[in-house]
Amino acid sequence: MVNILINPQSDSVFKEKVLVLPLNQVGIADIALVGGKNASLGEMIQQLRRKGVKVPTGFATTAFAYRYFITSAGLEAKLREIFADLDVEDVQNLRQRGKQARSLMLQTPFPSALQDAIAQAYANLCQEYGADTDVAVRSSATAEDLPDASFAGQQETYLNVHGLPAVLESCHKCFASIFTDRAISYRQIKGFDHFNIALSVGVQKMVRSDLATSGVMFSIDTETGFKDAALITAAYGLGENVVQGAVNPDEYLVFKPTLKQGYRSIIEKRLGTKEIKMVYDLGGSKLTKNVSVPHSERNVFALNDEDILQLAHWACIIEEHYSQVRGVYTPMDIEWAKDGLTNELFIVQARPETVQSQKPNNVLRNYRLSQTGEENNQSLTPIVTGRSVGEMIGQGKARVILDVHQINQFQPGEVLVTNRTDPDWEPIMKRASAIVTNSGGRTCHAAIIARELGIPAIVGCGNATTVLKTAQEITVSCAEGETGKVYAGLLPYEIKEILLEKLPRTRTQIMMNLGNPEEAFGLTSIPNDGVGLARMEFIINNHIKAHPLALIHFDELADELAKYKIAELTAQYEDKAQFFVDKLAQGIATIAAAFYPKPVIVRLSDFKSNEYANLLGGRQFEPKEENPMIGWRGASRYYDPRYSEGFALECQAMKRVRDDMGLTNVILMVPFCRTPNEGRRVLAEMAKHGLVRGENGLQVYVMCELPSNVELADEFCQVFDGFSIGSNDLTQLTLGLDRDSQLVAHLFDERDEAVTRMIAKAIATVKQHGCKIGICGQAPSDYPEFACFLVEQGIDSISLNPDSVLKTLLEIADTEQSVDC
Repeated sequence: MVNILINPQSDSVFKEKVLVLPLNQVGIADIALVGGKNASLGEMIQQLRRKGVKVPTGFATTAFAYRYFITSAGLEAKLREIFADLDVEDVQNLRQRGKQARSLMLQTPFPSALQDAIAQAYANLCQEYGADTDVAVRSSATAEDLPDASFAGQQETYLNVHGLPAVLESCHKCFASIFTDRAISYRQIKGFDHFNIALSVGVQKMVRSDLATSGVMFSIDTETGFKDAALITAAYGLGENVVQGAVNPDEYLVFKPTLKQGYRSIIEKRLGTKEIKMVYDLGGSKLTKNVSVPHSERNVFALNDEDILQLAHWACIIEEHYSQVRGVYTPMDIEWAKDGLTNELFIVQARPETVQSQKPNNVLRNYRLSQTGEENNQSLTPIVTGRSVGEMIGQGKARVILDVHQINQFQPGEVLVTNRTDPDWEPIMKRASAIVTNSGGRTCHAAIIARELGIPAIVGCGNATTVLKTAQEITVSCAEGETGKVYAGLLPYEIKEILLEKLPRTRTQIMMNLGNPEEAFGLTSIPNDGVGLARMEFIINNHIKAHPLALIHFDELADELAKYKIAELTAQYEDKAQFFVDKLAQGIATIAAAFYPKPVIVRLSDFKSNEYANLLGGRQFEPKEENPMIGWRGASRYYDPRYSEGFALECQAMKRVRDDMGLTNVILMVPFCRTPNEGRRVLAEMAKHGLVRGENGLQVYVMCELPSNVELADEFCQVFDGFSIGSNDLTQLTLGLDRDSQLVAHLFDERDEAVTRMIAKAIATVKQHGCKIGICGQAPSDYPEFACFLVEQGIDSISLNPDSVLKTLLEIADTEQSVDC
């Protein structure tokens, strides 16, 4: 007996022998019936609409309908004959067998009962939305969206399908797409029987994102597995371009814990190039087409903050629901679209994330380029850069392929270099040592498959296929933060693995020194008690690049070249000063979010005047000093009328991080503060801009790096909440030498008795007055015995360079044990 449509609630006995079901009558328990994609859509429609998540409605053909089609036409025997000598390692063989199987499927008409069922369901949809309603027709296999196999993009999708003949044709093509080359290869590799898998087709009302924006989001950081950030990508037009990697989309990161508390926790916004968009081919011969995006639209973000926060909120709801249903933490991979007619956001797909969620969390694997490549006379200057995918390093001979029909040229172990990939490339992707593409973002096809295969990839390079040449030996490094780098030659690198459960815990807090926000998420897996020193200088140098006063007084700049460069950097900003606030806030917020709720001690800017002068437009605002190292730096700048406007921007950024984003784990620290009275002046200046010590839990520390900080430590304890020893400056000022001078460099040693006496005195005095004291200088990272000395003095915390944490932690554990003995 074949049923066309039923109401499962009233007639559930026949549910498994029905040809078509409305999406609102299926759920996550029905994967075997309608595939992972459609079951997920039905689950969200039934369970999450009440929580505000909007999902377009539609219907699905069932696995029974697929098998009914196969059986009624006697196709299984013919297909088995086609696959009798299948060899997925032979690209030509795979192509031939796939083409034969698809042709057989397409040449076999649908049974009349299946056609009638689809027609009736589509007619019901048209009654709701109007005649010839435009729909998306998507394949949904019964084996997809499993915890260890995503099957992402294996079958076909058709957009802007309207009218019954077109709907029937697209459904038929979807059935045939169960035998695309990439689907055959993927199933074979994953060990799935081709004839035990059925295909369901979802027919869903289109969201008119061709008139707005669309994209992909993950409820987890895709590169590091950091659980507390939602990553959203966005571009103009229909979402296929983002999924396929045809565009470099905008990227947004939202911190979930404080978002759930009601804060506006957008911690990063990265502008993509968004050169093209997919739209309806109105009046044309195709369903969709790509058109160029005007430059004015490329240079602005595709989403406003309200949309970003709404999507991130939905990502949290969806993740929480699926984690509850499955009984295990389940990060999600979600496609979204914004309707340009109604300005409403919709979720159009959601599936479990299948890479980071499967990684073991008890092993820390660290890839690192060797310190130099000088033994091979190789330069460490990258020849191509883009967005890194993963944290690994791969290398081999490049193979530049610009057309999928050339993939049979690819040899195992080569680095695939191309414009972009789609599922048709997967038979060779699994053989690559690394992948480099011109276009795409962190959620594109190349990125997803590279993660699943466990190989490094760099996407969105722009010029990879022109710079890199076939047979050229290259090293692909994703181990240096968010920017992936391609180097000429086969550079030496090392891989370290550490079993985390075997590491001891120490009484002394072990913290990290960190400046680069791009490294923050990846470093959280190292055992730590927070960040003892987050440097603003890296963010200002590498992301802002301009002097704060040059931004405030942009119209008065005398340096025309600097003015031009600043104008380019701040093209989105009418108020140039807000560029400084936004970039600094986002950089610090990323670090603070990575380690939340552990303390993150952020040192306020500590450039010397010569370093400030080197920023764009800086020379106009900086004096020439004979010895900037002990000149106008740190605290003395903040309240000075010649710089206080610039310091105000720092305060605005920090207030946004703490008050707007909810990252109250940020502790601020004042560097190079010469006297307790100067400390009070700085606190008063901060208070003018809303940073009041004690309000909203704000703590303010001071660097202990001057002899006066040690000698007057008791008085500084009355002004500040804690101290952090800066051993570099304390050493140079105790020994009376300029650490920038090569002439006296041989005398610089933090272990000198004069220095260690100063440090011991500082620790003793501060602890006597009930304040916290740690160290963030270089010495503990360089000299394990120095770290042991600090532990013996009873220091509260030691902040280390990330690569020194594990070895120093072991030294400290041994020292604590011996001190206790």
